[in-house]
Amino acid sequence: MKMARTTLLGLALVFALVAAVQAADKEVTVKGTITCAKCDLKLDGYTKCATLIQVEEDGKKVNYFFDAAGDKKEHKNVCQASKKGTVTGTVAEKDGKKTITVTKCVYDK
Repeated sequence: MKMARTTLLGLALVFALVAAVQAADKEVTVKGTITCAKCDLKLDGYTKCATLIQVEEDGKKVNYFFDAAGDKKEHKNVCQASKKGTVTGTVAEKDGKKTITVTKCVYDK
């Protein structure tokens, strides 16, 4: 009986972990202003350029920083002049900073 409970508990933990990983890998689409953290927004602590999309959520401005590949690909388009657009990708958060792994970036016309 004790072995069955332990096995059931182990399976429950595995299912919970799988569900959490799948939720974290969910692709999202955000719409806002794509710009440079250093040149346009002049954010504290940024001595190098960094591409981000700034969106409004619940009345607050939220920054989603592009991953390294997305930054390299898109930065030349927005460094000196921000553009409205839509970004699709997966979001991760570390130390209060949101990063989006960009799979698609479309600028408004």
